Amino acid sequence: MTAVHDHSHWHSPWGPADRIGAANFITPAKRLAALRSIAEGRVHDLSHEIHAGAPFMAPNQTPFLLSLWASWRDSIRRRRGLGFRNDAGSNVERIEMTAHVGTHIDALGHFSIGERLYNGLSAPETVGDWGLAQLGIEQAPPLITRGVLLDVAGLDGGAHLQPGRAIAPDELARAADAAGLALEPGDIVLIRTGWGRYFGTDNARYLAGEPGIDVPAARWLTAQGVAAIGCDNMAVEVLPNPDHGLALPVHQHALVEAGVYLIENLALEELAAARVTACCVILLPVKFRGATGCPVRPVALV
Repeated sequence: MTAVHDHSHWHSPWGPADRIGAANFITPAKRLAALRSIAEGRVHDLSHEIHAGAPFMAPNQTPFLLSLWASWRDSIRRRRGLGFRNDAGSNVERIEMTAHVGTHIDALGHFSIGERLYNGLSAPETVGDWGLAQLGIEQAPPLITRGVLLDVAGLDGGAHLQPGRAIAPDELARAADAAGLALEPGDIVLIRTGWGRYFGTDNARYLAGEPGIDVPAARWLTAQGVAAIGCDNMAVEVLPNPDHGLALPVHQHALVEAGVYLIENLALEELAAARVTACCVILLPVKFRGATGCPVRPVALV
């Protein structure tokens, strides 16, 4: 039986001080090539709106809550009391959420294998009540690189794959061949399963399970040197896992062993409809110190 985890991958090839993982593959030359590929100036938004109706995976996640902390009425009264004459009203909200609601990216410190995090860091020494002392999302650099869309939604003859359907390495390879592309180090791979159509429209169905990659496909992708793997589902990986004794092993391999970022709840329908296969992706993680991830608004430029 093949081991689920290859412990030799727990230490970064970029040295003991590395905290950004496979983002090291995104070199200045890689960024320039992606930016120079933009020919038309068209932008495709790859994110969903974040709101109270967005799906979330309980109990580890909590719903998105937004309330107005101060409104124009309060601020006008206060400013009048201070002698201002121009009735300047302002509205300010308070937001409560996890970093994993809506379209978001996982920090490398989001997952562990036992007590080990990426690059061999100790979870007991790194994970505290107020966040991650290391490997928080603030460590992730701006991701500006080539994005490659692997559209596998129609593999089984329908509009989307079904929950529990694991995407195999050879199926990803054939999707790349069909697009006329070869994966390169530093790419962001965008996998379209078609499941994203249920985000915010049928949350119960969206959360009940999902098609996605399993460990063999994840290993195939990380072996190509990709910087990040994104998908139009909640967890990138297939749920439930075909081996019911495994819980989220793709997260463990990608984040802990390979230092490859995971981007979840992507909106890929527009990109696929436009028949875009390669693009320049710009994704800027928000620097929430110690956070295990953050909401993002990635865009594809062509």
